[in-house]
Amino acid sequence: MTNPAATPQQIRTALLLREEIALLDVRHEAEFAAGHPLFAATMAAGRIALEADTRLPRKDVPIVLFDDDEGLVPAARETLARLGYRDVRELAGGLKALRDAGYELFADVNSYAKAFGELVESRRHTPSLPADDVATLISSGADIAILDVRRFDEYATMNIPGSLSVPGAELVLRAARAAPDPATTIVVNCAGRTRSIIGTQSLINAGVPNKVVALRNGTIGWTLAKHRLEHGAGRRGAIGVFHGAEANARDVAYRAGVRRLDIEEFAALKAQTYRTLYCFDVREAEEFTAGHLEGFRHYAGGQLVQEIDMAAPVRGARIVLTDDRSVRADMTASWLAQMGWEVYVLDGGYDGTLQSGAPLILPKPDPAHRYRRPYEGTDISAEKMQAYLDWEFGLVEQLRRDGTHGFFVI
Repeated sequence: MTNPAATPQQIRTALLLREEIALLDVRHEAEFAAGHPLFAATMAAGRIALEADTRLPRKDVPIVLFDDDEGLVPAARETLARLGYRDVRELAGGLKALRDAGYELFADVNSYAKAFGELVESRRHTPSLPADDVATLISSGADIAILDVRRFDEYATMNIPGSLSVPGAELVLRAARAAPDPATTIVVNCAGRTRSIIGTQSLINAGVPNKVVALRNGTIGWTLAKHRLEHGAGRRGAIGVFHGAEANARDVAYRAGVRRLDIEEFAALKAQTYRTLYCFDVREAEEFTAGHLEGFRHYAGGQLVQEIDMAAPVRGARIVLTDDRSVRADMTASWLAQMGWEVYVLDGGYDGTLQSGAPLILPKPDPAHRYRRPYEGTDISAEKMQAYLDWEFGLVEQLRRDGTHGFFVI
């Protein structure tokens, strides 16, 4: 029996009431990036068989499919049914129905994480410096440490001269080794804005004694200001925790509403199979490979915050994070909680038997169907970079017009 189609108003109601829903755009990522609802996730019809079991772990989760009148939904629905998903509906009228109803559509990918980052800066007035000011500090030999919070492969492609790779969730764990003198100014950068805002504010929230600023607009801003980038760098920040970091990180998580579980409580949570549960190990990939808790998927914390729509497409699901040092899980959880997720941190478990093996990596989509981010690579035009920044600057107002986000900022 076919489930009835879902209306735009029903979807909006589910989001406002924090009910579980997987709102899936079954077009390719490039089309998804042209416009989609705030909490939609991309899962191209031809990739459902590859991705569904990992990204949609509960077979009776409510799923709503849509396209933009390309006729992709029937095949996607059939694939999901064949995989055992039991509550699959289509959006009546597709994307056009959302437009006609006056609902907000968001461009790009990872849109709601990026919008949240802009909201954080707006609410907390996260400090930043423009590229010219940072370049002057570098050339004058000022006492600064530049910490790049992107994935290491992004850093190796291009980076601010002299910077260290310290991927997002590692910041609080490694800042003291990178800048042991409290008089050293820490400059946090990413490719654009989101990860540097979140990274800078993470250090401030956790009480790092140093002055911390973001490089405004990241490597995009640096490039637009016509400053030189390095290529092929391999410098990585080492572990070094500033005094009180662990307790401060736990307090930040507490203030954000994160709950803590021991092993028995975690087992009780897992037993509640009527709810979707995502379990993420937020450490570095090498640590995960050496030994991890059974049932946890690797997703480095800093990337998880930005890519949460990819990692956890079921809005309203529960999330449990683990980290043998706790700091990374606490800081990551604090941000996810502020983004409206029900988040837990698992305490302990690493003194027992651990699983070994490399992280699961889903096959990448065909490059022809992938959205080329305006901050990727070294051959993006200045016009596209500026247009991307202009889009980000408008996200806070777009959130206000949409009205479904439920974000808060501590």
